[in-house]
Amino acid sequence: MADLALTAPDDFQQALKPAVDSMMAGSTLPEIELEHFSETGLPLVALWRSGYQSVATAYQQADVSQRVAWVGPSMSARSAITARQMETWAHGQEVYDLLRRPRDPSDRLKNIAVLGMNTFGWTFKNRGIDAPSDKPYVKLTAPSGEIWEWEDPSADNFVEGQAEDFCQVVTQVRNIGDTSLKVVGETATKWMSIAQCFAGGPEDPPAPG
Repeated sequence: MADLALTAPDDFQQALKPAVDSMMAGSTLPEIELEHFSETGLPLVALWRSGYQSVATAYQQADVSQRVAWVGPSMSARSAITARQMETWAHGQEVYDLLRRPRDPSDRLKNIAVLGMNTFGWTFKNRGIDAPSDKPYVKLTAPSGEIWEWEDPSADNFVEGQAEDFCQVVTQVRNIGDTSLKVVGETATKWMSIAQCFAGGPEDPPAPG
């Protein structure tokens, strides 16, 4: 769908309609996916691999500011492919957790951290809450040891820690209590308790543990 949205917008809209109709009729996303894909196991992995390679090539060649349609509002090509990276990484984390396997993070996490920062206001708006004006200072240590910072330094409203922990919280694959992030201040604390960098209705993070 990401490939069609960029390379064949009319085909994307045509392919999207039956999925949206199914959702409106009460079908879940996994049920809709099963209607479109009969593959399972390794054949499905092979299909996915060929798909992400063509998507990567298409987006590498795209104008990053080109508008791309999606289920909700349109977005830039850069934002569209970053969102796909975020979703793949987040659901991939769930697989690592299920298999109890360690995961080696890389500085490519910065794209997801930026998405987490950019959706600060969305997190509150999505729950019908006015977004606080005092956006917290965020200081993250990248896997490489590089320091990433956003907003003005503050001693009473900030989030600080490992970039991987921050990305896990904003994608809701971790409860803030299961990370080593240091969170200080009312706004920072509220944000980290409900942070959501993906579209859709309000979702709650997993319970501690």
